[in-house]
Amino acid sequence: MEKVNEKEKEFRNGDWGVKYLFRGPRIDWGILLLKPGKELGKHYHREVEETFYILEGKGKIEVGEETFPFTPGDAYRIEPGEPHNLINDGKEDVKAVFIKTPYLPEDKVSL
Repeated sequence: MEKVNEKEKEFRNGDWGVKYLFRGPRIDWGILLLKPGKELGKHYHREVEETFYILEGKGKIEVGEETFPFTPGDAYRIEPGEPHNLINDGKEDVKAVFIKTPYLPEDKVSL
């Protein structure tokens, strides 16, 4: 068993970005916080499936060539090879849970 508290971890970009709660051995998962005007960054994974669950805020998700609006309660499962990006084009923070499986930390390809 492993236990963490979100407050014990830091966002990659200081006060926003990705915050991993667990890394491996079989999955990665954590919190994504996007300030207004910020985005995750378009990327894809060779073998990893990624899921996002929106907790707070409104924005849009790009998957392939399509763009979809999101609101709290929405969930998206992204297949390996599908380029994707989350964008906060609103006026409030966006907070989401992300889950990536299997655990392959070198699998990401930035676009």
